[in-house]
Amino acid sequence: MSTPESGGRRAAIADSVVATGKGDDGTTGLLYGGRIAKDDARTEAYGTIDEAVSALGLARAEVGVLSATGDLPEAIAELGGILIELQRQLFVAGAELATNPDAWDRLVDGQTRVDEAMLLRLEDHLRQAEARVEMPREFIVPGADRLSAALELARTVVRRAERRVMAVDREGLVPGAWLMSYLNRLADLLWVLARQAEGAVGSTTTKVRG
Repeated sequence: MSTPESGGRRAAIADSVVATGKGDDGTTGLLYGGRIAKDDARTEAYGTIDEAVSALGLARAEVGVLSATGDLPEAIAELGGILIELQRQLFVAGAELATNPDAWDRLVDGQTRVDEAMLLRLEDHLRQAEARVEMPREFIVPGADRLSAALELARTVVRRAERRVMAVDREGLVPGAWLMSYLNRLADLLWVLARQAEGAVGSTTTKVRG
């Protein structure tokens, strides 16, 4: 039970691995030690990347539904694999941002810090996707189908993550050199993948000017 002396906070749930109660004071832990406020610019940045991972999961789940019903077009048969790859890469981005600056020397390229190889892999996906899509010359209104809409949602979350990382970078708290470029390119890729999905499932792309 909370008391006036405890500031209204309750103790952690007994035997819970998740509810430790340590964050009840409005702080969260960094990798390799230390705590920062939950509204710190770094927390906002890697929290938004976490949202992007979930948004990509929604798109991947839609691929799974189409596959299970036999409705996944051959043209996007590899999309599910690409999306899980992107989700895993975003965990690397999140780890880079969530690491205590005193432990930056412990970061490992491609595992806990975005590296050039990850960016090049992303650009390879982008080139391949662009080669399969006729690029529209107007702004697109998302929602032609569930899959492309989910990809567009993920794209906008990635763009927000990019903005949040810019704020962190201004404070000198982004340890690596490739994270901003990676997020920028990822948003581009997701836009192209959304167009590819529309074409593959036979949806009519909705343009701003009807």
